[in-house]
Amino acid sequence: MELPKTYDPSAVEPKWYKIWEESGYFHAVPNPEKKPFCIMMPPPNITGVLHMGHAVDQTPQDIFTRWRRMQGYEALWLPGTDHASIATEVKIVEKMASEGLTKAMIGREAFLERAWAWRAEYGGTIVRQSRALGSSADWARERFTMDEGCSRAVLDVFMRLYNKGLIYRGHRIVNWCPTCKTALSDAEVEFEEQQGHLWHIRYDAPDKSYSVTVATTRPETMLGDLAVAVHPEDARYKDIIGKTVILPLMEREIPVVADTYCEMEFGTGAVKITPSHDPNDFEVGARHGLGLHTVMHEDGTINELGGQFAGLDRYAARKAIVQALEASGQLVKTEGHLHNVGTCYRCHHTIESLVSKQWFVSMKPLAERAIAAVKAGAVRFVPERMEHTFLHWMENIRDWCISRQLWWGHRIPAYYCDCGEITVTLDAPDACPHCSGALRQDADVLDTWFSSGLWPFSTLGYPDRTPELEYFYPNTMLVAGTDLIFFWIARMIVFGLEVMGEVPFATVCFNGILRDALGRKMSKSLGNGIDPLEVIEKYGADSLRYALITGASVGNDSRFREEKVESARNFCNKLYNAARFIRMQVEKLGGADFALPDADSLGTAERWILTRLQEVIEQITAHLEGFDLNQAGQKIYDFIWGSFCDWYIELTKPALQGDGAGNTLAVLLYVFRQCLQLLHPYMPFITEELYQALPGAEATIMRSAWPVACDSLRFAADAARMETVMELVRAIRNARAEKQVPPAQKIEVLVVSGDATALSALGVHIQRLVNAQSVGFVMDAPASEGAIHIIVNGAEAYLPLASLVDMEKERARAEKERARLEGEIARAQGKLANEGFIAKAPPAVVEEERRKLGALLDMLEKAVARETSLGLRE
Repeated sequence: MELPKTYDPSAVEPKWYKIWEESGYFHAVPNPEKKPFCIMMPPPNITGVLHMGHAVDQTPQDIFTRWRRMQGYEALWLPGTDHASIATEVKIVEKMASEGLTKAMIGREAFLERAWAWRAEYGGTIVRQSRALGSSADWARERFTMDEGCSRAVLDVFMRLYNKGLIYRGHRIVNWCPTCKTALSDAEVEFEEQQGHLWHIRYDAPDKSYSVTVATTRPETMLGDLAVAVHPEDARYKDIIGKTVILPLMEREIPVVADTYCEMEFGTGAVKITPSHDPNDFEVGARHGLGLHTVMHEDGTINELGGQFAGLDRYAARKAIVQALEASGQLVKTEGHLHNVGTCYRCHHTIESLVSKQWFVSMKPLAERAIAAVKAGAVRFVPERMEHTFLHWMENIRDWCISRQLWWGHRIPAYYCDCGEITVTLDAPDACPHCSGALRQDADVLDTWFSSGLWPFSTLGYPDRTPELEYFYPNTMLVAGTDLIFFWIARMIVFGLEVMGEVPFATVCFNGILRDALGRKMSKSLGNGIDPLEVIEKYGADSLRYALITGASVGNDSRFREEKVESARNFCNKLYNAARFIRMQVEKLGGADFALPDADSLGTAERWILTRLQEVIEQITAHLEGFDLNQAGQKIYDFIWGSFCDWYIELTKPALQGDGAGNTLAVLLYVFRQCLQLLHPYMPFITEELYQALPGAEATIMRSAWPVACDSLRFAADAARMETVMELVRAIRNARAEKQVPPAQKIEVLVVSGDATALSALGVHIQRLVNAQSVGFVMDAPASEGAIHIIVNGAEAYLPLASLVDMEKERARAEKERARLEGEIARAQGKLANEGFIAKAPPAVVEEERRKLGALLDMLEKAVARETSLGLRE
């Protein structure tokens, strides 16, 4: 396959994706001959279009899937979409409003027809766009939370929990969105800091003999007050506990109750109790038998129980109530107050607490099992700090309100009869089983997260025991944003344990939030969102993927900078040019593949690059095993750009012109092929393009074997010599630059080393790479007044440039180098003196630190001796 002069991702990427998908390379089936690897794609909403958050989520999932696939696992990355009840219904209602229609005007069936038509038209957009990222998901297994199989699983689990008494219907305080007109779970409430007011209101005794002052941020709720509560041990109120006060403006007598919920140190110590409009007050009201008094409609307006304020919007009522309290003299004072306000996660309007008859899941018994499983290590959170977040949430969890006052979603399988009986069943009954009367189905649908919580097993065929369910459940891991730990992850763990008897996955790897270059969260309001498809069009998907993954540790937020994508594009070009150079050498030697020669036929440079390759294979694999995609990606980048392209390709150029060209080319091909394989999970498109340009390529790189380190290709002594030569070259080049020696001017180099004989065989590399007239090798340091002295690990070099050397500058350089060595020695000694480091670090790491310290001490000794010999030290 020919490689054009320049790399064009816009031509390469669609070509390869089409081939991969049509060839079935993404497809996975139960295979007893292989270990399973399964990861579920967090299902994006059908309302969505691809944004950077999806790119951040999907890229690591694809990296893990491609890597495990290459390791020989039967790797399934199962994709799908979520019906997203609230978000989708809002979109459809908005579209209907533009046509002058409402839900009430067309009815439920006609509305659902529109919803399914909307899903057919727009629901696949994000799925199609995900392909542009290179996502190797098994699209043949794509699922939808409301498809037939997933819907059957939802009903089955609902029945299972209902029959066990874990799902119930009752009047409870819920989070209510007056805009979306539906209940919300606690996880669906987002808190934002808002500047408001704290109004202090006086409640007088019927005979005015005493009074109590309370404070509230929501004076409109006082219309529903049923008591004032004080702490039973609060001496200020001991004489009025059990007595009554008059509710201002409503002239209703309410009791003063004693309850430990009150904090004596906070404000006046007295609290107004509104059981129908505050979750804590609801509990206090239940303890004291206060009953309920709801004063607000579901649309946020005051109802008929609100007296003179009936019909007003909640905010208009607030203003009117404050004015009335001022007029009556019962508004004691008003203070500015910064507080957290609950808002709807979809429409972002302030929610209300309302008592409503809803369906709930009893969470305590389910949470206890999940807590125990996580504490026992059945699920690992990466990073570990997320385990604390999970446990704190689960240990303080409340019952989950699962009913939503919507039409789009899984309709609750409960049927009501006028006789008062409720029938919960999988299949709609013809008549009431108790009295044969007519039935009507519950109008509400289930919370979207109920069906999403079943995703790890509903997508594999549950409730049927399919081969896929038996093979791929539990899933191997999950990759998700930190914001999903309450919405989704906690519920999957709960449902997995309750329904399947096992946790749904062994590991949860969290992504942080991608922010803009200034560190701000990307949002429509700020106008700082970035379209990943535009970035892909400009730079290619490989460049975007690599830029998103590197530079941020797991679970931490990162910033998007276009320069990072541009840098990744430059890396692609570097890789491409290396491939073109290798292709050119292959064609010169007949175009055939070359087998790796035996060790005796390998030169020092070849032994060095092969040794480095084994090291980097081990490092990258270890980082991937530890879920550190950033470090793994950086290692392969450094190896390809630095060790392979900048050094090894340069080192091969003389050899490729000589008799041993075939051996050198064989190593070039071997190392480059493994470079492409190591990089493939990160940059799938360009690695496939270049892999196919090499002789002997398999059908696809994505099914080729992941590299494994080979001890027979480690040559420690040769690699050390080559590293010494490279250090010498770098140091000599730096010295030339410091002395401003013209590039064309040749210099003399004398190398001193106890390994001089072996190093002399590499003199040709030093000579060519530093433009030396000659390079000599001796065992002992000569007397060479005025020469520049260079010290590296394993050797010294003398550059007789006396006529070009400013001795004062040379003194400063020598002092700077000595100070550097002393600093490095102090750091190493400090590390080795640290008992914690010695105790926790692997023995090999400790030994390597000791070796480095020995080498640094040796270098310092030589540096001091040389300063003395040149008269640079007094």
